[in-house]
Amino acid sequence: MAAAAPEAWPELELAERERRRELLLTGPGLEQRVARGGRAAAAAALHAAAVHYLEVSGCGSLREPGPGLAQGLRSAHLVLRRNALGPGLSPELGPLPALRVLDLSGNALEALPPGQGLGPAEPPGLPQLQSLNLSGNRLRELPADLALCAPRLQTLNLTGNCLDSFPAALFRPGALPLLSELAAADNRLRELSPDISHLASLKTLDLSNNQLSEIPAELADCPKLKEINFRGNRLRDKRLEKMVSGCQTRSILEYLRAGGRGGGRGRGRAEGADKEEGRRKRRERRKQESSEGEEAAVDEASRLLLRVLHVSENPAPLMVRVSPEVKDVRPFIVGAVVRGMDLRPGNALKQFLSSQTKLHEDLCEKRTAATIATHDLRAIIPLGRREVKAKDLVRQLQLEAEEHRKQKKRQNVSGLHRYLHLLDGKENYPCLVDAEGDVISFPPITNSEKTKIKKTTCDLFLEVTSATSLQICKDIMDTLILKMAEINKYTSENKEEGSLSDPEADAVSGQLSGPRATPGAESDGSPPLVVEQVRVVDEEGHLKVVYPSKTDLDIAAHVTVIR
Repeated sequence: MAAAAPEAWPELELAERERRRELLLTGPGLEQRVARGGRAAAAAALHAAAVHYLEVSGCGSLREPGPGLAQGLRSAHLVLRRNALGPGLSPELGPLPALRVLDLSGNALEALPPGQGLGPAEPPGLPQLQSLNLSGNRLRELPADLALCAPRLQTLNLTGNCLDSFPAALFRPGALPLLSELAAADNRLRELSPDISHLASLKTLDLSNNQLSEIPAELADCPKLKEINFRGNRLRDKRLEKMVSGCQTRSILEYLRAGGRGGGRGRGRAEGADKEEGRRKRRERRKQESSEGEEAAVDEASRLLLRVLHVSENPAPLMVRVSPEVKDVRPFIVGAVVRGMDLRPGNALKQFLSSQTKLHEDLCEKRTAATIATHDLRAIIPLGRREVKAKDLVRQLQLEAEEHRKQKKRQNVSGLHRYLHLLDGKENYPCLVDAEGDVISFPPITNSEKTKIKKTTCDLFLEVTSATSLQICKDIMDTLILKMAEINKYTSENKEEGSLSDPEADAVSGQLSGPRATPGAESDGSPPLVVEQVRVVDEEGHLKVVYPSKTDLDIAAHVTVIR
């Protein structure tokens, strides 16, 4: 009896025919096909997906990715969240030499031993991996060779597992030199190794709601650490326990550095450490006073100034309210208001729009990691279209894209229409509306035609949204505001030279970051940009995030932030 032909996957055929870079497989249809075809169906789908972004999610019948994945998958982003993968990965996932983002959250993984894990350690199975999300599983331990398998890891999310410790190899010197964000909240961690100080790039650490009794004093030796969260741990040092519940990160690290009883350097060293710290500060102050005269002229010429307006100081602060429906579509957003931008001289507007385009191509990874939207604050009104339902708007954009392609006699669509496939398979679409209910932004596709930035725009509302992480939103917003400050200073110093030529505009990004020998530029009428804090809250008014916080905008040595 002849074997039945494999079931067709129309999504794969469409993606191949239209040469799409992203593919999303989810919903009841996927569940039924995987249930009927089992392991072979899932393996065939993953093997055939020659795309940049592949997501297979929400399938309770998908328990393993199947064989042949490494040979067929060419994605830089692989999302396998909210399936039933586990208790291990058989066969192991790697090697995947091009993979940069891997999301295995919300599965049933219990362990990732050799042969049933992420990939081989030598040579590295995931040599380019930057972001790994293992949250919401049942992991009891991490693979000891994780750092060898993924040596370029920058973000590691382990929230909501059953871990009681980290493998020692994770914190060995030089193991993960690029790791900047480590989240392992809601586990069973009993201790944190002093060797965590070897994570030289660590900026954010979340170990809340574990079973830690001590915080190692060596944590204060992490040179870039800006944000920590140890709430929900029963610490032996009761003063430290109170501090982690209400004090800023800097205060906590200073307490540990001074020999507080947080982690083993001893209470007896506190007094001596305090005295030494005082002497060090006095030496630095004298050194600074002796050299500031020599450096004043250079600093004045090269410094970029940003002034942060706190919510409490703002008589009319802007607030973004997030509805719960957006959680499964685009859960992360940060916003900011920037006042004082001067886009009138020369090619300043062109430079600003060009920098936004470059950010979308690079840091935003062609809008798959995040999307930027910029608005004229004084003209926040609806999209330049009649009011329609979300699905109708998507359909309208698709028709426009096809018509535009035919008119231009092109094989593929261009402009904003080339991002429409990012919404394929979505039941809900993210959008930003103002207080009157008018849509001003439709990420990752477009924002309001009438709120677009013009030469006369001086006050802007900025938003960055992401389906990946909040830190990505913050990093991209930091970079965008830095670019705006550089453009504002550059154009201000070159007003007298008239309009910049196009070649100058193209080369300006290479000139902006260096100091300029124009003494007195600040005093000649180049005031700092004002960055107003914007709060993001849920429907009950509970704060989700405020930007910029005290740890944000720490972006470059030549930038001074007045808070």
